[in-house]
Amino acid sequence: MAKQRVPVVLVAGFLGSGKSTMLNYLLANREGARIGVVVNDFGAVNIDALAVAGQIDTMVSVGNGCLCCAVDASGLDAMLGKLSRPEAGIDVIVVEASGIAEPRDLLRLMIASENPDIRYGGLVQVVDAAEFEESRTQHPELAEHLRVADLVVLNKADRVGADRLDQVKATVGEHAPGVPVLVTEHGRVDPSLFFDPRPREIAGQMSFDDLREHDHSEHLHARFESVSFRADQPLSPRRFLAFLENRAAGLYRVKGYVDVGVAGARSRFGVHAVGSFVQVERSSWSGSRRSDVVAIGTGVDVATVERQLAECVTNGDEDDAGGLIRFLRYCDQD
Repeated sequence: MAKQRVPVVLVAGFLGSGKSTMLNYLLANREGARIGVVVNDFGAVNIDALAVAGQIDTMVSVGNGCLCCAVDASGLDAMLGKLSRPEAGIDVIVVEASGIAEPRDLLRLMIASENPDIRYGGLVQVVDAAEFEESRTQHPELAEHLRVADLVVLNKADRVGADRLDQVKATVGEHAPGVPVLVTEHGRVDPSLFFDPRPREIAGQMSFDDLREHDHSEHLHARFESVSFRADQPLSPRRFLAFLENRAAGLYRVKGYVDVGVAGARSRFGVHAVGSFVQVERSSWSGSRRSDVVAIGTGVDVATVERQLAECVTNGDEDDAGGLIRFLRYCDQD
């Protein structure tokens, strides 16, 4: 069985866009998952770190500097290493960047990571719907930040009218074509969009955080679609890889286990894709050989995604060695 890596979700956004509000909401509505956080402020006092203190399982705080400038890849690895060690029991790590951080540099640091216990969980760009146009005028680089995002959270929708909201959403779409845009209020994003809480057996002494009752009265489920697909026949590695590499508009995550018709026992492939990032992990089959895939996004044409996945199914006798080689390039295990 392949070792489960801890996903690392990068959260960026201009000053005041609502990053800490969204993080606090995730922490308060995490459905039993354990979250590790790297909090980064610009300034001597970590106001954001104080805001999330007490709601967190493990936290690393970076002050007096912008994360993308204050550390290199090895420095980020050291921080993430404290959170991703198996004994910490963390399900997901959220890196909340400073409001002046450069998302492209954050992504560069993540790609350069040599930590074998983590995997990329996506770059989330938080946008203030009420202030975006004015902020973009003063800081044109904000439009460029959208281009590298895997998901745009259009926050503070309650502060603008419907026409203005549609206008901002259209502008975001122009700068980030195909990237899913999630409209929210008060940072209320469904945690299952980012990570999959695992049921836990409670053993030994419980911490205060385990005992704390979370308030779900304000829970607002994110407006996203989930497409589930199952196939008993193998999938074409070439066509399935094309589906992953050329994601449908609005598609954010693809996960599951697939059979691409490889001979031998070790032919079960776990697939994890966020945006254009694809990772494949090989393990052994423990039951029936079949493919189960879940695709998640917002504004997704469900029928199109279902059709594209159905077109990946083979009749079981295709021999595509070239397609398999391309597929295995994303597999970092022997």
